[in-house]
Amino acid sequence: MKGFLEDANYSIGLLDEGATLADVIDNCIYEHTHTGKKAFYVGDLGKLVRNNMQWQNVMAPIKPFYPVKCNSTPGVLEILGTLGVGFACSSKSEMALVQDLGISPENIIYTNPCKQASQIKYAAKAGINIMTCDNDIELKKISRNHPNAKLLLHIATEDITVGEEMNMKFGTTLKNCRHLMECAKELGVQIVGVKFHVSGSCKDLQTYIHALSDARCVFDMAEEFGFKMNMLDIGGGFTGSELQLEEVNHVIRPLLDVYFPKESGVNVIAEPGCYYVSSAFTLAVNVIAKKTVEYDKLLPSGVEQTRNDDEPVFTYYINDGVYGSFASKLSEKLNTIPEVHKKYKEDEPLFASSLWGPSCDELDQIVENCLLPELSVGDWLIFDNMGSGTLGEQSTFNDYQRPLIYYMMSFSDWDEMQDAGIASDTLMKNFFFVPSCIQLSPEERFSTAA
Repeated sequence: MKGFLEDANYSIGLLDEGATLADVIDNCIYEHTHTGKKAFYVGDLGKLVRNNMQWQNVMAPIKPFYPVKCNSTPGVLEILGTLGVGFACSSKSEMALVQDLGISPENIIYTNPCKQASQIKYAAKAGINIMTCDNDIELKKISRNHPNAKLLLHIATEDITVGEEMNMKFGTTLKNCRHLMECAKELGVQIVGVKFHVSGSCKDLQTYIHALSDARCVFDMAEEFGFKMNMLDIGGGFTGSELQLEEVNHVIRPLLDVYFPKESGVNVIAEPGCYYVSSAFTLAVNVIAKKTVEYDKLLPSGVEQTRNDDEPVFTYYINDGVYGSFASKLSEKLNTIPEVHKKYKEDEPLFASSLWGPSCDELDQIVENCLLPELSVGDWLIFDNMGSGTLGEQSTFNDYQRPLIYYMMSFSDWDEMQDAGIASDTLMKNFFFVPSCIQLSPEERFSTAA
């Protein structure tokens, strides 16, 4: 592969043994306090290396295909590319972005369940043949625009929880798979495998058992139609926890050995997204406004008032929101809590508080209710686990500006990459040394991610 994007405008700081990510955040806040107080990310790219090693230790030989929409920043894509990870793309722009890394078409799958005809044609021209499908209309559209397409039938899983009932669900039924195979046979379209997806919020690992059993049924069905199936995609839903990864592996490994043994020639892949990137990124935001509100207006509906009426209640506005880095908050719960950057005493009083983005929109609520010490305009808040669903294409609503991204990696993680034989000279050009005793300067040492 070609390696790193030639026009990617970023660099990666190599931390010596005395420097930590907390030091990086402190230094960046120091600089931003004097230069403009803009929100920023610190990304630990070494976390991607460690997560990939963990995946190989627990889940091998299941090959990971990273969903680009999860976090499409150049540092993430290029590190994952050098690690040999495949990519799951949902649009033309994502396919083009990955192709610019020099990734071969065989390591790219087009996973959007509702594809535009023009983007199917783009995939055909680029030689990206593997794509998913779950209905006959989509199948006919693919047959017209991509004669060489190799389809994975996306089957539905029974993983709907109470809180997810209104979410869009994709995937076809076992009964409809026979109809789709009949259509594919008539249209001359190849069906080469099956895909399913179990949500990361699903607590019942039995869902994997049912999904794998259904997948085996589809493989058996395909033999009747003469299709040579050789791929199984077990989807995403991996949270990033090593415990969850081991629990999933404990459930699926015996079934894979029975249903899809090595001698069957079936390649098993997965789409871990937040598994790789969620814990790798920390977001720092600045308080830009503050006001006191009535307590009963802050409480969620149905919650009884238990506080002293004399205690103040605060609403804080920060310089990032749901039209930016917290976009996923519009469709799901925030999986991180704010941490106050400034030092405060352990016995300092905490007050009921809410956090809002800068748009002044009623949807731009980030945290409905939390306990914080009293903050001042200009104070900083830190959000961990912000690497997933926050760093793709973002809105320009209300003159929103993208946060800067500061990439870091420890020397130990860099050594792991060298030991694995993937630390090329091209990759090395993106690194600079960060001594533990020097204040970092964004202007001199960092670049904004493209």
